[in-house]
Amino acid sequence: MENIANIKNKQSSLEKVAFVLVLLMTLLQGFYGVFTYVDPVSFSLIRGTELFSTMDADWVIIYGSRTLFITLILGYLLYARHFKVLMWAALFGTIMPITDALLALEAQAPLNVVFKHVATVVYLVITCLVLSKVVARK
Repeated sequence: MENIANIKNKQSSLEKVAFVLVLLMTLLQGFYGVFTYVDPVSFSLIRGTELFSTMDADWVIIYGSRTLFITLILGYLLYARHFKVLMWAALFGTIMPITDALLALEAQAPLNVVFKHVATVVYLVITCLVLSKVVARK
């Protein structure tokens, strides 16, 4: 009986870690989505692809609308505890920061901006691995 309690406790601890990892990712995406509407020019600088004309800010807002869509989907999946779908979302989501890093490099952004995108890839891979352990234990 003690072993079952230990397994359930480990599972709930691992689920909590997975939940927090996805929650942080979702909150950051939500912040970015809103920030694109508030100050698209500053947002483009933070992402490492400076706008040549403020008239192009609509593209940043288009990015923001899609980011908010992703945020809402992730939020629902997290609320419903769809850990398997979230695992795949974390893995497939690496394409975005990989692309962002390449675009930032091409735009000759500071290396700290590029490293931020690389750190995001690492975060997503770790999140995927934690979620895969949660899924495997269910």
